[in-house]
Amino acid sequence: MKAITGIILVVSASCLWAQTEELGKPNIILILADDLGYGDLGYTGSTQIRTPHIDALATSGVQFIQGYVSSAVCAPSRAGLLTGRNQVEFGFDNNLAETQPGFDPAFAGLPVGQMTIADRLKAQGYATGLIGKWHLGDKEQFHPTKRGFDEFWGYLGGSHDYFQSVPNGKGALSPIQSNYKTPKPLTYITDDQGDECVDFIKRHAKEPFFLYASFNAPHAPMQATQEDLALFSHIADQSRRTYAAMVHRLDVNVGKIIRALEAEGLRENTLVVFLSDNGGPADQNASLNAPLNGQKGILLEGGIRVPFIFSWPAKLPTITFDWPVSALDLAPTFLQMAGGEVAEVDFSGVDLMPFLLDEKLNEPHTALMWKFTISSAIREGDWKLISIPDRLPMLFHLPNDRSEQHDVALANLAITEKLLKKLGQWSVRLPHPVFMEGAEWKRKQLELYNKNYALEQPKAKTQSN
Repeated sequence: MKAITGIILVVSASCLWAQTEELGKPNIILILADDLGYGDLGYTGSTQIRTPHIDALATSGVQFIQGYVSSAVCAPSRAGLLTGRNQVEFGFDNNLAETQPGFDPAFAGLPVGQMTIADRLKAQGYATGLIGKWHLGDKEQFHPTKRGFDEFWGYLGGSHDYFQSVPNGKGALSPIQSNYKTPKPLTYITDDQGDECVDFIKRHAKEPFFLYASFNAPHAPMQATQEDLALFSHIADQSRRTYAAMVHRLDVNVGKIIRALEAEGLRENTLVVFLSDNGGPADQNASLNAPLNGQKGILLEGGIRVPFIFSWPAKLPTITFDWPVSALDLAPTFLQMAGGEVAEVDFSGVDLMPFLLDEKLNEPHTALMWKFTISSAIREGDWKLISIPDRLPMLFHLPNDRSEQHDVALANLAITEKLLKKLGQWSVRLPHPVFMEGAEWKRKQLELYNKNYALEQPKAKTQSN
């Protein structure tokens, strides 16, 4: 039986197609949160943080109950998301960091031979824009405007201060770049990003557009406005209070984007996608992935399973979809929507639309595989196997154990052996990484598998009105 539940709109797929044809090519907005905890939205069960705008997206379209990203950290996840190819298959197996001995800094970024979905949509007549975080290389050849984006407002690195940038600043204080305007001083960067997204929508309301709204919230540094902190004064832990305030402000700006679409009469024919680039780093930003085990940096569910939403009123029904899907599916889905030929591209992902419109009744993927430095994993059907260097493979039966508390590898040796063999045969065909981060990160990742993670929501009231 197909894993779709919920209220399906009383409109046939053929009628939806007819409406879409009349409206023309759909606009696409990809909203990406940064280091968001799985359990930190209202619709995923938060008892502390109200997120009405993101929740409204979830209830207006497709909620992917088992939505995955292709890596447990920022840069590799984004490389897979933007190309539709599993990033380790073109050597993007580490997070971006200082160039290590023996590696060429000219290769520290998204390989120039890989086309992004912005490249592909631009070829289909779309205006393309990136607002916010890039984190796929800071050398000239990797710049967003050379990777398919007509417009860029944001920063090239992995994080940014929320309140200030410095003309000659480095790292989190780097200057905001833009190729279409002189950036104003920051107010609060989440609000500034939201405002830039609204302006992009207004400028391109008369043509099909692809907007990559790449927010940095709630990634460190942990900084919130006093106004937002006051909403969470009931949370005793200062780090958690700041994090909650940052997620709240992200939600406010998601609402800002949706209102801009409505004001321009574009909401019906715009696919809005929302997800996080990886699970929350509970040890760094006080995020909560409950009921999932693990966090950013590792391949337990809490590192790679994320809130994942499609909302497209003119075409998509209101459903929950319970087959596993991947962020690698976004690029082929977008390209097909835009009128491109998916069959001509060697995507790792698939076009999801036939599965959402009941044209295909099977699951989108027979298996999903991950590799990130020391860890590798495979999900096939209900089973998930994780392999790391200092112990036997771990096997989990997810329908009965979504929190991955019961390793059943030894009790299911035939399944363990089959999955380990498939994973190993895939791993040995992968190319060498084209860059690497420092070796100390391997030890840190291994240690994260030994930590205990909160698996239940705190018994606390939500924020003040």
